Amino acid sequence: MKIRIVCDSSANLYTLDGVDFTPVPMKVIAGEKEYIDNEQLDVSKMLTELGEYKGKSGSSCPNINEWLEAFGDAEWVLGAALTSKISGAYSAASAAAQEYMNTYPERKVFILDSLTTGPELELIVEKYAELVKEKLDFDKICEEIQEYLRHTHLMFSLESLQNFVNNGRVKPAVASAAKLFGICIVGRASEQGELEPLNKCRGRERAYKQIFRLMSEAGFSGGKVRIRHSKNPESAAALFEEIRASFPECDIKIGKNNGLCSFYAEKGGLLVGFES
Repeated sequence: MKIRIVCDSSANLYTLDGVDFTPVPMKVIAGEKEYIDNEQLDVSKMLTELGEYKGKSGSSCPNINEWLEAFGDAEWVLGAALTSKISGAYSAASAAAQEYMNTYPERKVFILDSLTTGPELELIVEKYAELVKEKLDFDKICEEIQEYLRHTHLMFSLESLQNFVNNGRVKPAVASAAKLFGICIVGRASEQGELEPLNKCRGRERAYKQIFRLMSEAGFSGGKVRIRHSKNPESAAALFEEIRASFPECDIKIGKNNGLCSFYAEKGGLLVGFES
């Protein structure tokens, strides 16, 4: 039985040990230049070039053919996509799934609308891998992953929302506070799959402490945590220690944002996925 896990690259994952995993690249576009969010992308160089670029930049999700290519010849495809509230990735993946099953009626595809992005989506992909290793049947895996989604969350701290504004992801009025010196916007992915600003904090220390407080309010009690940052390792490490002090056995991993998440989180951005 060939089982493949697929997810767009907003999950910040290019590889996953122990399972057949294929990421489907998102793209960042600036004028005629296209940055493909895969292992070959030099994220630091991309951010430097985008900082110097004076025109409009944006992003593009994988098309149906790119999803079909990722499915390959798998008998079971277990997929997840960036929240449908801010991207067409889920719609394209779903259309590809229908086409795939029409072509191969004996095969099965499930695509989860994650209602999130970044490290929460990373946790979902990791959960898929665990379920595959447990050798559950297809329907049981689909049931379990939807239940798991009810117990995962995303919190974020952003120092700029300009790229969200430029691409119509948030209202300009919401982003205005981030332009003030030292102001961080702290928020979460809502249950409806929208990025929801909650608080404004002056300084990075207050921001990561606010994240930890919001995690507790959301029911965090020592489950998995995945922290991703954009040129802000200090805040990531400080939040790590804050969590570890209260939950010494907690499974926490820190990493950098890849292409798409770096584009939207911008410099200083901190994304935190966790289980409740």
